Amino acid sequence: MRNNAFHSTYLQDRVGHATISPTTPVEAGAFTSLTLVYTAGYFGIDDTGSLKIVHRFASDMGKIQFTDPKGWNYVTAEASNGAVLELRYDQKGNIRPWDKTLSIRVQRGFLREGDTITVRIGDTRQGSPGIRVQTFTEPTFEFKVLVDAFATYNFVELPEQPFIPVVAGPAVLYKAVLPTGRRVGQPFIFGFKGEDKWGNPSHQVSGRFTLEPSMPVRGLPATIDVQAGSLSSVIDSLQVEQAGELHITVRDASGTVVCRSNPLRIADTDDLQPFWADLHGQSEETIGTNSARELMVFARDQAFLDAMSHQGNDFQITTPFWNELNRLSAEFNEDGRFIMFPGYEWSGNTGLGGDRNVLYRDEGRQIHRSHHALVEDLADVDTDANSAADLFKALADENCVVFAHIGGRYADIKVAHDGRIERAIEIHSDWGTFEWLLADAFEQGYRVGILANSDGHKGRHGASHPGASLFGAYGGLSCLLATELTRDGLFDALRRRHHYATTGCRAYLDTRVVFDAPADLYGDDPNMGGTVSAQVNEARMGDILRCGDDAVTFTIDVSAAAPIERIEIRNRMQVLETWRPYTAEQLGRRIRIIWEGSEYRGRGRQSVWDGTATLSDNRIESATPINLWNIDKPLKQPSPQQLAWSALTTGGFGGADVLLADARQGRLKIDTGLVQADIALADVGLQDTVLETGGGIARRMRLFRLPDDNPTHTARLSRRISRDRAGEDALYVCITLADGHRIWSSPTYLMR
Repeated sequence: MRNNAFHSTYLQDRVGHATISPTTPVEAGAFTSLTLVYTAGYFGIDDTGSLKIVHRFASDMGKIQFTDPKGWNYVTAEASNGAVLELRYDQKGNIRPWDKTLSIRVQRGFLREGDTITVRIGDTRQGSPGIRVQTFTEPTFEFKVLVDAFATYNFVELPEQPFIPVVAGPAVLYKAVLPTGRRVGQPFIFGFKGEDKWGNPSHQVSGRFTLEPSMPVRGLPATIDVQAGSLSSVIDSLQVEQAGELHITVRDASGTVVCRSNPLRIADTDDLQPFWADLHGQSEETIGTNSARELMVFARDQAFLDAMSHQGNDFQITTPFWNELNRLSAEFNEDGRFIMFPGYEWSGNTGLGGDRNVLYRDEGRQIHRSHHALVEDLADVDTDANSAADLFKALADENCVVFAHIGGRYADIKVAHDGRIERAIEIHSDWGTFEWLLADAFEQGYRVGILANSDGHKGRHGASHPGASLFGAYGGLSCLLATELTRDGLFDALRRRHHYATTGCRAYLDTRVVFDAPADLYGDDPNMGGTVSAQVNEARMGDILRCGDDAVTFTIDVSAAAPIERIEIRNRMQVLETWRPYTAEQLGRRIRIIWEGSEYRGRGRQSVWDGTATLSDNRIESATPINLWNIDKPLKQPSPQQLAWSALTTGGFGGADVLLADARQGRLKIDTGLVQADIALADVGLQDTVLETGGGIARRMRLFRLPDDNPTHTARLSRRISRDRAGEDALYVCITLADGHRIWSSPTYLMR
């Protein structure tokens, strides 16, 4: 169900046709050379008429160029009758989502019926390696051809469009996925897949793999046989009969360890269990890739999620597609296995409140669009909610939840907010990391939970690699703590803020506040009319309480697949303590260089960190990149004394771990467009050395020292926290892992 985005269909049968060759599958991220031939129809193309060959906004296919015949992505075009053609490329030269536009204008001459224009996309005849195709899979990567036959700049869409299949490459990384918390004897699943270098599940995995659990697992075979063509493997109905922590190590036929699962905490009892969700993503019917059905299948079967929601931009959701989304939501929703929430992304202009995400409990509800800019049928235009304030009014009596989102537009929660409906904020997605939104919420006195999702556009819901585009981060995940895997269970978790967020990793996290004297627990936010529901001695993340204690005990229990680099214990935006699993005496030869932050809140938030780090009187033994997702821009080591990189951040962080030949000898010179510094290596220690840029949002570099080895994957902390005497407390943690992932708990709110 494709959205033609208002392209004209006037006399389509008379404007010609187009073919492309070859049509054999192309590996994602590979170079190829394609020949697209347009044959003019009855009208031909008049003098100064033109073609547009467009592809989707989401695609990160190489940027077309016409000036360097030996360079990447070189494109040429010629007319069979000798007409002079003018070529132009514009990243945003057509109607969304078909933004990326190759324009071919008949500058001198004209075309008659049967004349052709041959376009070589990736012309290799003079030494170019070809066009670099997009880095993610799509069975029908479409080159949509539009024709302005009459030189009126009214383009007609061809009735049939040329396309090529883009498929995954060989697996270079394997992933084993478990849930993160279950009860003794409770069934669970184990998921396994191989991914290519761009994060696509690979169909080129085959052979026998050995499974080694850290504790006995009923139903787990000793080996698993993977057949070529399969994108993933799932083993269900597994059980563990004792409390403890399970991880599963996977070996290939040679005995080499290919991956180790995330930890699964097995408990004797628990009242709430963790379920993993990506509540925000789009398909090709709006601005994403592949169909809505394919997005849901990926989320369930290749990302091994427990829950999701399709969140297309409302101004691209036609009424037939809204009905189809509701039908698919009902079809895929299955208690105990996979929960689907019907919903949409309300995409209002920034000045009217910015992006929000709406999740309905039930199908069949009215979509209240921000506008109808790309929906031609205006029959329901009177149901629009043009501002965020209007949206909250329209949803006042709906069984729904809303969370604020930062995408191209950003949510301005100072303009509008309704705590009865907007229970959370999304502070991480493919677009970046946005802790400033949490600061906005605290400043306004809002009590919100923290979510992270992908807002993925590349068809990889729940496992959203950013590819080679301007997306600055791996897509996030939200862990919902619920009594059961049902819509009611997960809705209750969202309403109570019983959830935590990650930048895409799966980790076990539990935070509690323990009181000296019983505290009043509110069933809902008292700012919204909530009343005391119980007196408790202990509270969890997301709870709102009133207590008279001058100090409380804050406990943290975390287990992760990667070692823990640090845990920040926070009260609102104040860091009360930074805990590390090592002391200054255990530091070694490893230096971590971090760049982070964003330019500003809007679309142009990318901060460019291209630069070098140069040693004197020392040398680099090895260097490991951190969060450098675009493999077109690897971390380089031009010499034993220097690192070089091309990188950007959009609120999150990237960097490198550097293992020095000598722990303390020499100096380190940093040279980027934003920061220049010359630092004695002996001065780099446990605490961050911060290099400010003098602008942006939390935009800076940091250097600090690590131990040569950090084996700590699990931490259990208990801290005595003195209450804020002047205001409300909001206690939570931000955890940074050694591999660059982050985890945030939702705050526990304590009123006086």
